[in-house]
Amino acid sequence: MIAFAALLQLLIALAFLSIPLVRHLYGPRAKACAEAELNRQGVPVAVLEQNKISFDASGHETIVPATVALVMTIVAVLNLSGSHWGQTLSWIFQPIVLAGNVLILYSQLTAAKSVKAAFDRKGDPILQRIDVQALLKAAGDGFPTWVMPVLQNIRHAVVMGGSALVLVAMIIA
Repeated sequence: MIAFAALLQLLIALAFLSIPLVRHLYGPRAKACAEAELNRQGVPVAVLEQNKISFDASGHETIVPATVALVMTIVAVLNLSGSHWGQTLSWIFQPIVLAGNVLILYSQLTAAKSVKAAFDRKGDPILQRIDVQALLKAAGDGFPTWVMPVLQNIRHAVVMGGSALVLVAMIIA
């Protein structure tokens, strides 16, 4: 069962690595689509950079998933090597990964509402006139159709289902 858990942890690591990879490959196109939408709305495209809105693999969009992937890989290797640390660290990190992915899913489902609220809080009249739903849809259209929702849903299933199965495997082991 520990080897099964380790395999799942490696799949979870790959799922997290898919985030910066896809954003690296298609983020510039998503940004161009978002900028075109802002132009259509008569909003200066500089607001994206001024408000640290990006669609590429910069900053936390790479650091966080890469760190999760590294941790999952280390824990998987420890599990495969038979180290007791593998199981101990699985009990610590797997619930964190599961909870983190639930937060990621929630943020994706509420993105338009959250961005709109953030823009409203700033009190900037330019930001307040942006049709956020249209902006996010345009950016999403910059990614291939197999990314959203297909890859996104597969990633969520692997991370959430895999994490739950790892915990079950730890109980059985």
